[in-house]
Formats: sequence, C-alpha cells, structure tokens
Amino acid sequence: MSELKIVDGGICAVKGVKAWGTKEGGHGLAFIAGEGNAAAVFTKNKIKAASVQVTREHISSGKLSAIIVNSGNANAFTGTEGLENARTMAKMAATALNIDSASVAVASTGIIGHQLDMDEIQNQFKSIAGKLDASKEASEHAANSILTTDLSKKEISIEVGKIHIGAIAKGAGMIEPNMGTMLAFIYTDAVLPQETLKRCLKQSTDKSFNMVVVDGDTSTNDMAILVATGACGAVDEAEFQSGLDFICTELAKMMAIDGEGATKLITAKVAGAKSDDDAKRAAKAIVRSNLVKCAVFGEDPNWGRIIAALGRSCAEIDPTKITLKIGDGEKEITFVEGGEAVLSASAEESKEIMAGKDVIIFLNLDIGTYEAVAWGCDLTYDYIKLNSNYLT
Repeated sequence: MSELKIVDGGICAVKGVKAWGTKEGGHGLAFIAGEGNAAAVFTKNKIKAASVQVTREHISSGKLSAIIVNSGNANAFTGTEGLENARTMAKMAATALNIDSASVAVASTGIIGHQLDMDEIQNQFKSIAGKLDASKEASEHAANSILTTDLSKKEISIEVGKIHIGAIAKGAGMIEPNMGTMLAFIYTDAVLPQETLKRCLKQSTDKSFNMVVVDGDTSTNDMAILVATGACGAVDEAEFQSGLDFICTELAKMMAIDGEGATKLITAKVAGAKSDDDAKRAAKAIVRSNLVKCAVFGEDPNWGRIIAALGRSCAEIDPTKITLKIGDGEKEITFVEGGEAVLSASAEESKEIMAGKDVIIFLNLDIGTYEAVAWGCDLTYDYIKLNSNYLT
C-alpha cells in the first residue's frame, strides 16, 4: 500500500481539473472543469431541489465534464421555473467549454422556496468563465464561493502513489444524513470505471458523510460527486478506497466542527456491537442527542445522557456489559465499566475532560465485533441566533 500524503492544491492538485469561483455578499458561483467517468450520491429527502433532479439526469450517462455551483439560493421547491433555471446554468457552462450541457452537473445551496436571480448568476459566470485555472488559488476561490453559513472553507487533497484525490465541500447546518446540508465535489486523476467509482463513493459516504449529525435535519440539495479524469493512470482499488475514505472522513469532520454556532467537535466511537447497523445507530444516536450536545457545550460530564441516547438508539444492547469512557485526545476517564457506574477521576477532573475543543466518547457494547464512528458538535446559543433570522 502506497503512502498517503496530504498535498496542497485542493481539487486543482488533480491533473485535468481547472476551477474558479466568486462570492458577492451571500451569493457565490463556482465553475469546475474536469472530464471523466463520474458517480454521485444524493439526498434522501423526498423534496429534491432542481439541481439534484437535473444532475441525476445528467450523471446517468456515467460521465461528467463540468460542475457549476451557486450558493445563497437552494433553488428548491421552485417548480418548473426552477428546473428551467438549473438547466440554463448547465447550458451556460457547456457553452463556455464547448461541450454538451448533459455532461454538466448543477448544484445549489441556500434558502429554499425562492427563484434564482438568473441575471446575477449570468453576470457572475461572465466574471469567472475566463479565469479557469489549475492553481491552488483557483481551488480556494471555488471552495470559498460555495459556502453559506460555513465559517471556513473545506478543502483537502492527497497523493497516493502516483495518483491524486482532491475535494472541496460545504456544510455547517441542517446536517443529518442521508446526506445533509452538504455539497462535496471530489476529483481524482486515477483511471477508474464508473462502476468502481459508484462502489467506492457509496462505501466512503456510508462511513463519513452519513455519520455526521449537526442538528437532525436533512436538506433538499445534498450531493457528493466523484469524477475520475484518468490523467495519471491506473490504481489499485483498495488503495484508492483508502485514500477516498480519508478524504471523505476529513471533510465530514470539517463539517461537524463547523456546525452552526459550534465550539466543540464531538466524536462518538462505538465498538463491540452485534451488527454494523447497530454500531452506526448507537454512534449517531449519541451525536444526535440535543441533551448530549448541551452537556458538551456546558462542559458538564453528565454521562447518563449518553447512556440514555444509547438506550433509545434501537441498537441491541446488554446493559450489564456496557463500558463508557470520555476523552479529549490525550487522556480519558471511565464512567461505566461492565455495566457498573464508576468514577475513575474527581468531579473536577471529569469536568476538565470536557473543556477542550475535542470531546471523544468511547462506548464498548461488548456483545459483538462491529464498530462505527460518528461526528457532531455542541448545541450553542449561536445556533439559535443563526437559524432564527436566516430569511430576515
């Protein structure tokens, strides 16, 4: 297995990819060019944005040549006009690159129920269409242009052997997969068939994007797209899967820590579950719990809330076998061992373990061999502020 190395450049670290983006106030536009076999996963919300509908049609061929993304307006629940606007965006990109509009993916993020300002989008597109570039700066412009309530850009690229994988993403609120509110655009210069891309993306998504919970909502617009330009040759599938898992997991953690109003990253690690589904249910139940989130925000080691969340997760458990520990990445404290409440530290030490930026919850169910990890964030006053006046 080749060494995995983090490198600069984001999506433009991948050979065959060019990008650019612009942001004016709350509205942004990104344009990415990179041709190859492609796969995608989409929101499971039954109300799907126009961009999701159009991109599902276009990617059915198994190939993409470009992606155009607007931020600030979800173009969701906008009817026939919204669909036509999404198709117009695809045509704009296609005309600029002299390609078929059916090979262009469209993505949108922002407020639901409002029609796009197509004059604004067309003006923004004119300002970026001629700037497509394969530089680190170009990827950064694209990454920044797709953000909404995010506090920081989400961008990562790696080298695995002779191939590269690069990605940009957005996501900070309305996150409870499958998937949610998130967009991710991932490129590789490996030679990979579409079926392999589909298989690898689903596997990575199941253990990363689908294991993030910020607030329990699932958006209408979520998508993750993976494109292989093939510019650097073949790669072992297991090696590629390992690299893709790393990319998606890192993006998932960026989304969790950047949750609206968040001050802490919560990681829930569950081991000893009877099935894979049980491990995932238990981990997600913990990071989904508002009571656990509030306890983490208040740096209050109220471990009973974790046990209660586990109990309602629908995962099979034996209360007499549960072990619970909480750590901060450097030390950990045991609160339950073999089903018995214990206190391996003083009350002051227990509170200190919650004081850092990372709160890691370890649960061993001790009835099987399956494990899972989920990520979330604390629930703060600022989350309420941000979401109480999003429209006004």
